[in-house]
Amino acid sequence: MTLTPTSPGQSTDDGLPVAGLLALAMTGFICIMTETLPAGLLPQIGASLHISPALAGQMVTAYALGSLSAAIPLTLATQRWRRRRVLLLAIMGFVIFNSITAFSTHYGVTLVARYGAGAAAGLAWALLAGYARRMVTRSQQGRALAIAMVGTPIALSLGVPAGTWLGAAVGWRLAFGVMSASTLLLIVWVLAKVPDFPGTSHHERLPFRHVLATPGVRPVLSVVMAWMLAHNVLYTYIVPFITPAGLEGQADRILLLFGVAALVGIWLTSRTVDHALRLSVLLSLAVFAAVAGVFTIGSAFPTVIMIGVAIWGLTFGGAATLLQTALADAAGEGVDVALSINVVAWNSAIAGGGLLGGVLLNTWGAVSFPWAVLGLLTIGFLIAWQARSYGFPPGHRLRHVDEN
Repeated sequence: MTLTPTSPGQSTDDGLPVAGLLALAMTGFICIMTETLPAGLLPQIGASLHISPALAGQMVTAYALGSLSAAIPLTLATQRWRRRRVLLLAIMGFVIFNSITAFSTHYGVTLVARYGAGAAAGLAWALLAGYARRMVTRSQQGRALAIAMVGTPIALSLGVPAGTWLGAAVGWRLAFGVMSASTLLLIVWVLAKVPDFPGTSHHERLPFRHVLATPGVRPVLSVVMAWMLAHNVLYTYIVPFITPAGLEGQADRILLLFGVAALVGIWLTSRTVDHALRLSVLLSLAVFAAVAGVFTIGSAFPTVIMIGVAIWGLTFGGAATLLQTALADAAGEGVDVALSINVVAWNSAIAGGGLLGGVLLNTWGAVSFPWAVLGLLTIGFLIAWQARSYGFPPGHRLRHVDEN
């Protein structure tokens, strides 16, 4: 693969197209907010729809199923479409389905709308990383992706508590209405600041199996699964995990600490992703594993929990940038298809982390979480370590991209 000249939609080496990249970050923010907003409003939603909080919780499940089932087929179906058209289609999906959710009085209709919103998110997540990379020169791709991914930790650390507060203050329906209104503004932003690019021509389209068989793709996806399973076992069940330390009433502060640390992690990753991607991945996995090791013996101490969560957040903040950059580099021309597979892997790890954590909690208690996390991270580290030739090669990433 050779370097391509800068197109009119790309930036030069003098600066990044920050406004356009932040529009992509806002799209990710909307994805996360739409996914997680019901979690903090289950009693209100249940009372309004005359269902139990457990049934209301299936709104999150329906969203995840939409992302899992639609990401790959929608990405394949829209490969030939111009990229901004696909991005706007995904964003319009949020406007439509969040509006239906806001006005629906029927549980079944609400679940269908949530599934549709999840499908829109699956398409968006498969598109964002590749889009950010095309907006800049190759030497800027790592930093561009870090900016495009910043919406996720902001949504998790600040947006979700704010959305929960808004829903409790003015009602969950109005909270979804605000989401729809914000998304309409995002459409204007995208039209004004995000450049358009052509889709993949018919002769350039790569079959799904071909992309999956590309050297390096499967090792990166395996690391995604191991790393995200480990993260979600702990993140999903953070309250029972911190309870022995007497911190159950401070879960919001601990998650805020995690989110702020994750933002710092994104900034650090933007400085290292291009010239030290392999080292950054291995170091992040090793440090997170070390934190898990400390948690196995010190999780009853509040200070250990607070320091450990901060370090964990630092290692997690750059995960999306590092893994999606590695996957996109390995996949080459099959980047959009590979990233759609990544959406499935990522969401499967979220669901799997919840399932595995639940089994561990019911069987051995929260004390077993650090041991499971340590085991999963060890597997991920070994896979990344062995993927030296393809997936996580040493040195500057551009050298390996140009050689492929």
